Amino acid sequence: MAVRLNPYLHFDGEAADAVAFYADVFGGTTSVMTFAEMGMEGPDAQKVMHGQLETEQGMTLMVADMPPGTTRERGNDVTVALSGDDEPTLRGWYEQLSAGGTVGTPLEKQMWGDFYGDCTDRFGVRWMVNISAAG
Repeated sequence: MAVRLNPYLHFDGEAADAVAFYADVFGGTTSVMTFAEMGMEGPDAQKVMHGQLETEQGMTLMVADMPPGTTRERGNDVTVALSGDDEPTLRGWYEQLSAGGTVGTPLEKQMWGDFYGDCTDRFGVRWMVNISAAG
């Protein structure tokens, strides 16, 4: 079973340009999913819901544009993402990180098939936990 810790950077409409820039810097392969691809309509639909860079050296960098109605501010522009298929470990970490903090999204099965949840711990650090469906 594996678990990964990845930085997740948030932008105001620049996520697609940012992930392309980081791919130029570090090399690797990118993937980008827009809000429209997940069913959103309107002026923000073409913004990036999730983008990812995977490098040959094993680094993963994730990016997204801020969701509609959310303003990018110091403190909400970087998130720590934990992902993998070690469900007991990841569930335990999510429970501990969210205790005394604020749950943004409960750890539940999502439309893409994985279990996902996010929270802000008692120190103000935002965490995203994704347990792969294969786990």
